[in-house]
Amino acid sequence: MPKAIKRERPKEKFSYDPKKVLSKLEEYGRSVLEAIKAGKNPYFDIPTRGLNNVYFDEKSRLIKMGDKLSRRYFLNVAHARKFMQTLLIMAYVKRLVAEGKHASLREAYYANKHTIPGTKENTFEDQRESDPIIEDLERMLGVLREEMHITADRRGYIYGDIVIRDGEDEFNASKLGSGGWAVPGTVEHIQFPEINVDYALVVETAAMADRLIEEKFPKKEKALIIATQGQASRGVRRLIHRLHYEEGLPIIVFTDGDPYGWYIYSTIKQGSINLAYLSDKLATPEARFVGMTMDDIKRYGLENVTEKLKGIPPNKKGGPTGDYKRILEEMEYPWFQNKEWQRQLKMALKWGVRIEQQALANKSLEFVAKEYLPEKINNGDLLP
Repeated sequence: MPKAIKRERPKEKFSYDPKKVLSKLEEYGRSVLEAIKAGKNPYFDIPTRGLNNVYFDEKSRLIKMGDKLSRRYFLNVAHARKFMQTLLIMAYVKRLVAEGKHASLREAYYANKHTIPGTKENTFEDQRESDPIIEDLERMLGVLREEMHITADRRGYIYGDIVIRDGEDEFNASKLGSGGWAVPGTVEHIQFPEINVDYALVVETAAMADRLIEEKFPKKEKALIIATQGQASRGVRRLIHRLHYEEGLPIIVFTDGDPYGWYIYSTIKQGSINLAYLSDKLATPEARFVGMTMDDIKRYGLENVTEKLKGIPPNKKGGPTGDYKRILEEMEYPWFQNKEWQRQLKMALKWGVRIEQQALANKSLEFVAKEYLPEKINNGDLLP
């Protein structure tokens, strides 16, 4: 195991319990029924979305949702449709969880779309109506939509010496061919009976993950490769969180050296504004960043394989736009206020360049696996 990293004691326990979800749903159902019986106007209190109800918690180092609530009434012309939709989705989720079945977001939309008897009005006209209701339920119940058995398309895969138990199946993620194990939309039921790796390396691009697998990096360095294939999906972020907090695995992130790659890291580490209400289940504040960095450009002689930042610089007419604007925004993030990150972001602005993971192939195909990553990780050359 590299001296700079060490496996930690687990801080959370595997805790998936569908009975808790059912209990919360039934509690809401009873409150509506009791209000109707008492001749009162039923309502739901829903945590408010938006920037004005999101903050960065310095202690937990997470983007969190505030305590502002909006009240949705049944006997209110402006609220009645959404109130009805909320109850429909609640009932649907209850059936899914009780029967042990899963549905995609699209299936949830179609399963609940029908014409209301005696009217020409549909319960849902578009999936853009049902998706926000499911998000409302997440905030109301304090659970992931995956715990409600509603999933999205799978994206991302893992490769390394880790045994996975998925229902009645048990397998090693290093013995499924070079493609590894595709991360499903929901990972709540997944368990890890055996882990023979020292850390997890989260890789932005599938091409780089494939390169590392071909060079046998996971075996030589005792690493678990987690390929996000771009912005990490909820399933991948939840998997990363669980591997760290339930299994004590250190998390190291490897992305392109550009504002998009740094945002991927930011989302994995601190969470996102859109999903602030799930940060404590999706984010991993202890994650660290190995590259690509601006320092890598000079250290490894990559000056001739950089790419220009897209957009207009702040000192030019019409600027800042594109990458420049994004970098300036990232410089304001509370979690990027440390000296190390401010230095990297300022260098990117000053030089007007970005550096991709694949640029390391300029040295040699095996350079990233044999020199770049082992050297930086073993020396603890990681950004916070």
